[in-house]
Order: sequence, then structure tokens, then C-alpha cells
Amino acid sequence: MTFLNFRGRAAAGAGLLGAALALAACSASDLDVPEYNNPSIEQLETNPTPAGIKAAAVGMLLGAKSDMTGRTGYISMLGIVGRESYTLDVSDPRYVSELLVGPVTNSGAFGAGLWTARYADIRLGNIILHALDKVEGMSDAEKAAVRGFVKTMQAYDFLLVINTRDVNGAPIEVDQPLGSDLAPIASKSAVFAHIVSLLDAGRTDLQAGGASFPFIMSSGFARFSTPASFITFNRALKARVDVYTQQYATALTDLNASFLNTADSLSVGAYNTYGSGSDAPNDLAGSDVIFAHPSVVADAEHKPDATLDNRVLAKVTTVDERSLSGVKSDKAFTIYASNASPVPIIRNEELILLRAEARWFTNDKPGAMADLNFIRTTSGGLAPIAQPATDAAFITELLKQRRYSLLFEGGHRWIDARRFGRLADLPLDLPSHIRIAAFQVPLSECQSRNLPSPCAATP
Repeated sequence: MTFLNFRGRAAAGAGLLGAALALAACSASDLDVPEYNNPSIEQLETNPTPAGIKAAAVGMLLGAKSDMTGRTGYISMLGIVGRESYTLDVSDPRYVSELLVGPVTNSGAFGAGLWTARYADIRLGNIILHALDKVEGMSDAEKAAVRGFVKTMQAYDFLLVINTRDVNGAPIEVDQPLGSDLAPIASKSAVFAHIVSLLDAGRTDLQAGGASFPFIMSSGFARFSTPASFITFNRALKARVDVYTQQYATALTDLNASFLNTADSLSVGAYNTYGSGSDAPNDLAGSDVIFAHPSVVADAEHKPDATLDNRVLAKVTTVDERSLSGVKSDKAFTIYASNASPVPIIRNEELILLRAEARWFTNDKPGAMADLNFIRTTSGGLAPIAQPATDAAFITELLKQRRYSLLFEGGHRWIDARRFGRLADLPLDLPSHIRIAAFQVPLSECQSRNLPSPCAATP
């Protein structure tokens, strides 16, 4: 059995549900221990109860943040390939030898990582959706609220997968019974279409979800703790997908239905939360091996008073220099102050930048510049600029503002460079270094389908 299809009782899915049922008892490592006979999963599949479904929904919140902040987690790995960060760990030079020098393989935590945790969470969501069809003791509104929440979080998981695999694609038909054929590897466009379908279906469910969720939301979703307010988070994710797929007119509609608000704090948004015990720590905080790429400071603009962009001053500091395999840095991140620091999923500042992009490419260039200059002045403390003369010049400015506003939050620089065909703009520190365009589909997934390795979506 592969982890991808989770055609039996998924180990990681069981762990997430177990963690939700015993929040104080589990550690982060517990979520990775196979529990094929977990009775809570058995009950959820065969004789679900309202309490079990509510606990499983909390488990999806745990799953959403799994594999995000570790050294081989999403933020750090995408930070390296996007030249936001280095991991200079003398005990494991693969952070340089694979991610900077290459080639990236499709096995191990480097080339084949950032996969299993996402599909574990998707699988748990599918179990919840099936349980809702059987459970007694929940109102129709409560069921709709849970369905809308689950589909939205599944869409987020699929988005993280395709962000890493891009044109290599990813399976989407993974809700299959034991013994069925493995899901095919779908194309990038099919994955994005599936994400859109989940988000739209989730919104419809949330609209019928009543006044409150039947489970306790994470504090990172404090602004989105009811079905009605959670729709604004759903639409924010949808707007990000719209922009990624250049559906700019649709993006403006979804942004209008999101929580975008230039009168609100730029930090307002949805966050993955961290801590201790079952609320695993944010391992990006205080790391002695994760460094900022020197270009973060070198490329930054200066404010009218000649000091650096406020975002650099707030997010990066100078430390003792570290070098490894010809790579060196004396810059470190201060974004995450402690191991309890939350990590943004999406926030107001990104939404304003998404709207700037959508406005520009729907020919509202004054509106686009209003948004872009709002971020320059409000977030960066920089002087406003005149409207660029060309699309290319606007994109250059947009990517600069996105780089500093969303620094080390979720691989945005790498994703942006790829979607605009600007990977060549990412610096190479040594002639032996390469620029990685996408991670591979894991070797085990190719082998389980009897496909040659590396494998990808069929054109």
C-alpha cells in the first residue's frame, strides 16, 4: 500500500485523529507513527459519532500545519530553492548538495518530501465526508458546516502539493476503496481545476452551515471561526488560485468576497499555530542552521531617510557568519520569535498584492498602482513610484513587493518566479549551482504504478 491513496487506514490520518482526541498526550513525532489499527478511525468509518467527527475536524487543522516548519518542511525547502534562505547544517550537507547543486532525486526527504503529510490530511478529510453521510445526532446545518470546512482544507492541501510538483502533476482521485486501482497522476491544470471545484463546493456548503461550527477552531482562525466568516478565507484561497492560473477577472470577484481590507492590519489572516505538546513547535524559530540569503538585504530598497525597507529591518538581522560547501551567510530571520509563533496561511497583505496583479491584467492600471504603492508605503516605508511603462516592468516591481512582504512565509518567491517565467532571475551562488523548477513525484508512487522513474502526469 502506498501512502498516496491511503486505501486502507492511513497511518498519518489515524495519527492526526488520535492527536485531536488526546490533545495533551501527543507530540509532533506521534503523528508520524503508523497506527494501522487505530480504533478511532475504525469507528469513524463504520459507526461515526458527532464527537468523533468533531475531533477529526480538529485533526485536519493539525494536518494542515504538518511538515511546514521543519528543516525539510515546506517553508524551509521552498525558501532554499527560491533563494530566500539557506540551511547550513554541517551534519547534513544535502540542503546544499541536492537543493542548490542538484540534481534533486525523487527519493528521500529532499526530492520526495512535502507529499505524504498533505495526502494524509486529504485522506482524513475524505473519511470525515463519508462519516457525515452516516452519522446520527448532527443537524443538517452542522453537517454542511463541517463539509465546507473539510473541502476548503483539502483544497489548501492540494494547492501545497501542486505548488511543489507543478508540471509534474499530482493524483487527485484519491478517495478510492481498498483494492481499487491507484489514482492516475493528473496534470497541473487538472489539479488546479480540482482545487477550484473543492473551494466552490466548500463555499456552497458553508452557506448552508448555520451560525457556528460544531467544533472548536484553532486560534489561528479567530477571524474565521463561523461558517460565514470562514467563507472569506475560502474566497481568499480561491483568489490566490485564480491569480496563479491567470483568471484575473474571477480573482477580483473572489477578492471582493474575501477579507481584503486596506483599512485593516496587513497581518490579519489565517495562521497555522504552534506551541508545545500536541501543538507542535515552530521549528523555524531560533534555528542555528537556517540563514537568510544575503541577497535579501543586498537587493532591498531604501526608504527616503536612507534606511532599509521596513520589512527587512523587521524580518532579518546580522549574525555570525556561517559557511558550508562554498555557501555563506551572516543574515538570520527574526520573523518567528519563538517556537509558539504562528505561520501565515494567507493574510491581508497578500490579498492586496493579489488584487494589484489582477487589476493590472484587467486593465485597471491606476487601481493596480494604488494597491502596489499602498504596500510600498505602508509595509515597506518606501516612497511611491510612478506607473511602469510595460507589463514586464510592472511584474518586476510586483515580484519585488511580494518578495519582501511574503518573505519566508510559504515559498512565494520561488512560486512567483516560476509562474512568470523568471526562475533565471534567482541568483546562483556558485557556477555549480542550479535552479530547480519543481520537485519530483516520489519514487514509490512511480513504482506502485509501474511507471518509469521519474514519472509525471501524462500529457
